[in-house]
Amino acid sequence: MAKQDYYQTLGVPKDASAEAIKKAYRAAAMKFHPDRNAGDKAAEHKFKEISEAYEILKDEQKRAAYDRYGHAAFENGAGARPGGGFGAGAGFGAGGFADIFEEMFGEFVGGRGRAQAQTRGGDLRYNMQITLEEAFAGKTATVRVPSSVKCEDCAGSGGEKGTHPVSCPVCHGSGRTRMTQGFFTMERTCTHCAGTGRVIEKPCKSCGGSGRTRRDKSLNVNVPPGVEDGTRIRLAGEGEAGLRGSPPGDLYIFLSIEPHRLFERDGADLHVKVPIPMVTAALGGPIEVPGIDGARVRLQIPAGAQSGQQFRLKGKGMSILRQHHRGDFYVHLAVETPVHLTKKQQELLGEFDKAGGKGKSHSPEAEGFFAKVKEFWQELKE
Repeated sequence: MAKQDYYQTLGVPKDASAEAIKKAYRAAAMKFHPDRNAGDKAAEHKFKEISEAYEILKDEQKRAAYDRYGHAAFENGAGARPGGGFGAGAGFGAGGFADIFEEMFGEFVGGRGRAQAQTRGGDLRYNMQITLEEAFAGKTATVRVPSSVKCEDCAGSGGEKGTHPVSCPVCHGSGRTRMTQGFFTMERTCTHCAGTGRVIEKPCKSCGGSGRTRRDKSLNVNVPPGVEDGTRIRLAGEGEAGLRGSPPGDLYIFLSIEPHRLFERDGADLHVKVPIPMVTAALGGPIEVPGIDGARVRLQIPAGAQSGQQFRLKGKGMSILRQHHRGDFYVHLAVETPVHLTKKQQELLGEFDKAGGKGKSHSPEAEGFFAKVKEFWQELKE
């Protein structure tokens, strides 16, 4: 079953603001949360759908990818996880309404390690343009990506060599601080340690205590045969380095295919328009057309060929992703009327026209059309 549009799932228009999306999610999550609908499988399924939709639409990068590519932007191994990735899908656990309250009130109600999850490295996007021939055959490309990498001097710890992080003196290692106000006790992320529970007394001089530095890195990207325009390739762990040794993000390669000067692609099939001389169309004869694989394809044109006539060459089209067979190749004829005729050539064509066809028309379609026109005019006169 096809997935429902994420905007429809949340009941918001495609140009909805982030605040409107958040408000719609809160209302729907409160209504369908399993804690309020015990044993109701339909409510449980609906809660999963709205959670998945909100996971995508609340993030600017994910939302932009979804707006352009739809659900296809999150296929092939993109699972949901806190704080990173283009992945869709969100479940629910034993936290009950605390999950919803955390989304509503942010840091003031138990974050359960959200700050630590946010230290994961950011995902990166790289746009790669390839030719149709490269999409057919596949290729290995080397790309240079500006990124954050693990600091070599401190091995990503953020501290000087020989030192170790110590327990945060403010939150005593919990990563959370509490504040009592009247009858309420509110808990929030410790600002001193950013929720990690540990602090670095002697930060690394090279990275300033972050555990990462800015640097371009070169990566080899394998583009498989048969990719289409908009295909996304995910390189796990090749995004930005995480803060102070946290896991890195992912790198996403988005492919776009250049228009070809000869071929038009339609999925796995290829089409080419071939102009042929009038004489070849009339008498028939062989022609050669190039294949996407560089081979020369020989085609026998039958006598009396017409413009628009097509020939199908099975298995001569594009490669198909992760399959061993190919699409088809369609050759479309375009009969070319001769131009720049010499006087002699004009005379010969005139003689040809006068010679007739011994009871048969040389241009049956034209004669049939004008016969209908004559009948039409005759009917108008009556």
